[in-house]
Amino acid sequence: MADSKTDKARKAAGSLGLVSPRDARPAAQAPPADEQWQLPGGQARVYYGQGQKGVVRPVILADGFNLGPSDFDWLWDGLENGRYPFISELRRRGRTLILVGFDERSESILRNAETVTAAVLRTIAEQLDSTRLLVGGFSMGGMVTRYALAKMEMQRMDHRVGAYLSFDTPHRGAWLPIGLQAFAHYLAQVDDTYLRQIGSPASQQMLWRYLDSVDGTPKESPLRREFLEQLRRVGSWPRIPRLLGVSSGRGDGVGNGVRAGDKTLSCSGPLFDGTYFLAQSQGDPAEVAVLNGVLGGPHPIVTRGFPELDGAPGGTLESFGIVGDTLASFGEGIDMVHRSVCFVPSISAVAVRDLGRQDDLYVAIDELPPEESELDDFMLSAGNDPHAMMTPEIGEWVLDRLPD
Repeated sequence: MADSKTDKARKAAGSLGLVSPRDARPAAQAPPADEQWQLPGGQARVYYGQGQKGVVRPVILADGFNLGPSDFDWLWDGLENGRYPFISELRRRGRTLILVGFDERSESILRNAETVTAAVLRTIAEQLDSTRLLVGGFSMGGMVTRYALAKMEMQRMDHRVGAYLSFDTPHRGAWLPIGLQAFAHYLAQVDDTYLRQIGSPASQQMLWRYLDSVDGTPKESPLRREFLEQLRRVGSWPRIPRLLGVSSGRGDGVGNGVRAGDKTLSCSGPLFDGTYFLAQSQGDPAEVAVLNGVLGGPHPIVTRGFPELDGAPGGTLESFGIVGDTLASFGEGIDMVHRSVCFVPSISAVAVRDLGRQDDLYVAIDELPPEESELDDFMLSAGNDPHAMMTPEIGEWVLDRLPD
């Protein structure tokens, strides 16, 4: 019986995804591209603007984080078939859309930046007009393009970019609950799929705090420190283009309704009976999870001196929902109170202040002087929406700021 439970735990662990369920598929396939470019470490799909027969007035957008190669159907679906048909509106304006994907999305941001650099140079070579480019990306893609453009400028390469765009990008870091990070290490006893995502180079470079073992202390990853140092060496930001950013979170300091200390997810067996997770609180120490079940335990998980990150204003991710749904599909009894928590705080997406202090995390950005942001112009959402969701407000804001 124990072996059967362990086998179920192994299968459940192998099915977990960090930003989306491992077996999830997009609602529709992307249409055939006008061109496909093979690039070092990735590829690009090129879609001409309406009435155009080549690369004209280009917009380059890079994919975000996940495990494995980029899925262009997912990219297309999210941009076109959600709340706002961004791709159709972009192409209707005669703009060429170039979607950049990576052979391995969880690879180092520094390495995937080489793919973006190659895409920019190929675009310049193929372009039929002289309009300056917009280059940016979604979530991690905004960090990849930020580094790539800054490095090109340091090397005195002419990228011809008029505007840089980050879309709910974690400029100050992303947040994944420490209890879930501990759960990934706990599950790695039978399958390390979930841990390989959380512990990948790109994930460690983006996460504000990283946990390296079940009984470890959450802290800044050495990979993140190294990445931030490399970013500083190339000037931190590109200086030639106008720096634009959008956040999926609110700007008035109002959180998403997840109360500190609330139980977010609990399990009642047969695999993980006694396992539960709590929303991040400011305690010193603050209990954030207890891990228990067929893989051993109980293991209490605590943090010290963290702000209330789960409930913060910002783009949300179904961090607990993905885990709960996956475990339930393997027969686990689940009590789900909060599916979604903050993933990219608003202050991170618009490069204002840092994540470590409660007052900064919940500051009313709308009331701050605009120069507090390292971006030249930014937009915050009316609600704390799902991470990197394209909305009519965001889509129209971006389209109004495309280079002429």
